[in-house]
Amino acid sequence: MRKSFKKAYLLLSPSLFWLTLFLVVPVIFIAVISFTTNGDFGAIIYKFSTKAYASAFSSLYAKVIWQSIWWALVATIVCLIVAYPFAYFIAHAGKWKNLLLLLVMVPFWTNLLVRLYSWIILMNNKGVINNVLMDLGIIKEPLALLYSPGGVIIGLVYGFLPFMILPIYSSIEQLDKTFLEASEDLGARPIKTFLNVTLPLTFPGILAGFIITFVPAISVFVVTDLFTGGKLLMVGNVIRDAFLVEMNWQLGAALSLLLMVLVLLSLMLFMRFTNRKDRKLLT
Repeated sequence: MRKSFKKAYLLLSPSLFWLTLFLVVPVIFIAVISFTTNGDFGAIIYKFSTKAYASAFSSLYAKVIWQSIWWALVATIVCLIVAYPFAYFIAHAGKWKNLLLLLVMVPFWTNLLVRLYSWIILMNNKGVINNVLMDLGIIKEPLALLYSPGGVIIGLVYGFLPFMILPIYSSIEQLDKTFLEASEDLGARPIKTFLNVTLPLTFPGILAGFIITFVPAISVFVVTDLFTGGKLLMVGNVIRDAFLVEMNWQLGAALSLLLMVLVLLSLMLFMRFTNRKDRKLLT
């Protein structure tokens, strides 16, 4: 046992060193900075202060944080609604399965910034979407797709939809088909089988996709920059501006730690809820 533990630690040591150097140390550095004093032109004065946290909890930044949570949550739910039937279709696509998975992975080969620029062409007032709808007589005036919360949600869904599809597909692919056969033999209809068997057994994949999608969606700033011209902000925009524009490292560090705590709490709830769900399924 001791030899196996030593081998395990030896194999893990490069990863642990990498995580310590590029994750733990920067987080500690950011935590220290958040409690320092801001000097002139972004200078860091190593004098204890909680002013940054007082500003981070002010009504102005609290509104941005809750707005970011709401937009990320709506985008994640939309991703779930779109991703589940598509992942279910891929899992039962037979010989087309690999091709469809490849199509899901293709967006990862292109930079997110480039892909979002293409949506600007589609969604602006004289873009493809508005022109087609007006030519068909569905609308008389162009829809305000950009510079609105709806545009932000569209950008988030487009950017992070594959993060939702892949975990759900993996969960459906690993589903034991004997449970479905047993439900069918007992006279359950397809809808009842889906609600009582398929959906609960693939719930871990849904939760995994939910967390993997929600975490980057809440912190991204490029979507609001491109789709709203900086008129609407998410917490990622505020953190970036605090570091690079306002030169207020203390505020940026405090907001970064608050966002990290929020993400960690979400992960803890995810793990606890998943464990409870697994125990219920076993019983």
